[in-house]
Amino acid sequence: MKKALITGIGGQDGSILAELLLQKGYEVYGIIKREAIENPNLKLKNIASIVNEVELIPMSVTDPMAVYKAIKKIHPDEIYHLAASSFVSYEFEDEVAMMNSNFNSTYYLLSSILEINKDCKFFFAGSSEMFGEPFESPQSENSKFNPKSMYGIAKVSSYYLLKNFRDKKGLYTCTGIMYNHESPRRKSEFVTKKIIETAVRIKLGRAKELVLGNLDAVRDWGYAPDYMNAALLIMSQPKPDDYIIATGHLHSVKQFAETAFSLLDLKVDDYIKINTKYFRASENYPLCGNPEKLKGLGWSTSKSFTEIIKMMIEEELTNQTN
Repeated sequence: MKKALITGIGGQDGSILAELLLQKGYEVYGIIKREAIENPNLKLKNIASIVNEVELIPMSVTDPMAVYKAIKKIHPDEIYHLAASSFVSYEFEDEVAMMNSNFNSTYYLLSSILEINKDCKFFFAGSSEMFGEPFESPQSENSKFNPKSMYGIAKVSSYYLLKNFRDKKGLYTCTGIMYNHESPRRKSEFVTKKIIETAVRIKLGRAKELVLGNLDAVRDWGYAPDYMNAALLIMSQPKPDDYIIATGHLHSVKQFAETAFSLLDLKVDDYIKINTKYFRASENYPLCGNPEKLKGLGWSTSKSFTEIIKMMIEEELTNQTN
């Protein structure tokens, strides 16, 4: 039986991946923050249905000795490094913590498997933020990186770290450069979840308006389980490589809101308010991924833009009415 270790198992992606790996007969281990154990109803909500089927390891991926000990004890066949701090801040202390969380953790994991088990395969969750201010659209695996936040910089740094361990040290390392991807498990701080939650509250008479920033901002939105299936497909290849994981289709924030409200028989224009403090600088070229290389492995998407939003609406209605 193969063993898989997932960092960030309690998040949207980690929980979905854990379910997929269990279905494939893997023995699954998951690294979680210690505070998740203290507040399991909130922090472990996504893995509640499988919590007895996986082994959870409460620790920080920024603790090199803890990382080393965990890998030595488990001796995993595959590691999926999904844990990341995604809060964008320009305060010095926050940026130091961001680099520690998103880059140093990657180094600790890679250096540990290099010493303990060189045959262990490694998947790293990259981000469209690695392109930041793109020079072209859509972006492919050959597009030039141009990150504009410490989050993006940390992801690019980790990408090159994986490449070095692959090319110079012979490890099986892959980066999946993942564009925006949604599911009912999306956290509330994301604009998509904010739209869904507020739309449902308005439908239930519990809210009167939805406050957003730039409605014309566009993103490449996909379905999270499709992206985790992509990670598994990438890791099943004979040779390690890096791939864009995206749909190749753009939609605006307004389109997302319009679709969500229309599914609830509401008109978004009756409730929407604009606050410029939520505006982010728009890119000259939009963040849109070209997934052709991944499609060459047989990958495809299973849910449309509208279907994804419908699933999120239905889940949110259930949560708010129970």
